[in-house]
Amino acid sequence: MTSLVSVIVPCRNEAAHIGAFAASVLAQRLPAGLALEVVVADGRSDDGTRDRLAALAAADARLRWIDNPARTTPVALNRAIAAAQGEWIVRMDVHTTYADDYVAQCVQALQDTGASCVGGPWRAAVVDDGVVAPAVAAAFGSRFGAGGAASRRLDHTGEVDTVYLGAWRRDTLLRLGGFDEALVRNQDDELALRIVRGGGRVWQSAAIRSSYVPRASFLALFRQFWQYGYWKVAVIRKHRLPASPRHLVPFAFVATLTVLALAAPWSGIAASAGAVLLAVYATAALAIAAVPMPPWQHPWRWLAVAWAFACMHAGYGLGFARGLLDHVLRRRAGAQATTLTR
Repeated sequence: MTSLVSVIVPCRNEAAHIGAFAASVLAQRLPAGLALEVVVADGRSDDGTRDRLAALAAADARLRWIDNPARTTPVALNRAIAAAQGEWIVRMDVHTTYADDYVAQCVQALQDTGASCVGGPWRAAVVDDGVVAPAVAAAFGSRFGAGGAASRRLDHTGEVDTVYLGAWRRDTLLRLGGFDEALVRNQDDELALRIVRGGGRVWQSAAIRSSYVPRASFLALFRQFWQYGYWKVAVIRKHRLPASPRHLVPFAFVATLTVLALAAPWSGIAASAGAVLLAVYATAALAIAAVPMPPWQHPWRWLAVAWAFACMHAGYGLGFARGLLDHVLRRRAGAQATTLTR
């Protein structure tokens, strides 16, 4: 008997990438007894993506596309889940490349572990030999950059608090109510948190292999992590507790520096404490950046990795601070945080 696995894909303005992505996912190697369908939820693209999707669907009946008028990721995912017909649901994103057994490994892990959600490590790809992209990729995969998250450890197999992308049984997603559509970002983390708080397990398998293409500029990296920090407040507010204490560290760092800077004109102790805190952070960032990018071999990339750490941590901390203002005091999301960035 053949079992169907549905790949669900949120998409918006991906005309330059959707063709290569579709070719990759449709070339997945599946074991006997497993068939594939791909459901792309397009968020009202205006760059020609919809025409490309129509052509791809006409060329291969395994691919379908549906409309996502809300233009946000959680709505795209829920609409795709509703349209999917498979017993298994595997999420994919366009800006990621996948091993040709990615879908098969996801289904195998779900069967072997009995976990409610499975996925692979969040591996950052190096897309060119310049300075910025390799530095961002190195920072993204660093335990210092990610706060020690197990989902960035490429060799880790076992229980985690969240995974990259994710795969589930369809009935599990329906029972959980799908993704929280109020969360523009972090909806995957929130779903994983619901699973764990409900007694289920989230499992990472190192055999589930993919490579994510990170942001190509420091400003884009900062904006990405600003949104992560901003929407983490909404997740914490919903569950009354962070999934991990590490989610609070960047905000604590930024808040402490801000208080010390404001007090510095009137207090020498505050000025000295702020300078020491910055020096300690800079020393740690430069020392850890030297592991993937030794300064005697890659001096500019070494400095760029350290700067990428700062963009990630400052972006997250400042986004978290703004999230506290909007979600806790104003009780509504600000307009600048509801548009996804790339």
